[in-house]
Amino acid sequence: MRVVGLTGGIGSGKSTVVRQFAEHGVHWVDADDVARDVVEPGKPALAAISEHFGGHILLEDGSLNRAELRTLIFQDESERKWLERLLHPLIREAIIARLHPRDYELPYTLLVSPLLLETDQHQLVDKIVVVDVPVEVQIERTVSRDDNTADQVRRIIEAQMPREERLKKADYVIDNAAGTEQTKARVASLHARFMDEFQRTT
Repeated sequence: MRVVGLTGGIGSGKSTVVRQFAEHGVHWVDADDVARDVVEPGKPALAAISEHFGGHILLEDGSLNRAELRTLIFQDESERKWLERLLHPLIREAIIARLHPRDYELPYTLLVSPLLLETDQHQLVDKIVVVDVPVEVQIERTVSRDDNTADQVRRIIEAQMPREERLKKADYVIDNAAGTEQTKARVASLHARFMDEFQRTT
């Protein structure tokens, strides 16, 4: 089975696009969901994070205070790199385990990851699709969606791969600022292309 990587900067609309692929019956794995799973209460990664940052990184119910962690790692690059060294191998292992479901008939699955190109996750995919919007749209969408300030969103964007570089690495681009109907049409076109190409090569 082939794997298509779907990526894009924060606020680009990856979740919306992947739901449109799902309407065509495509199975997908979201690296963000996997990342949340590996730091659930009782998991070794959460214990390591708590030991490293201190007990204040946990909420009253023992779960991870994601907002506090996000603030800490985007204020200090060394802390962000420490967290990446801890989590990226665990996330990669869990992704691989979920990519190939039983009794699935389509010739490809999707790996949705904001850090597909910044980590070795790109080695798991055959094609790369980038969901793209202007930086101003990223900031506007993320501020309205999450409990983040515009400055914090800018720091997150700066920590991700620059937009121009991400686009250069894309096999296909979905312009998610063009409107819902245009995005749906682009997804349908890409799905038909992948079905044809991957069925011929499997």
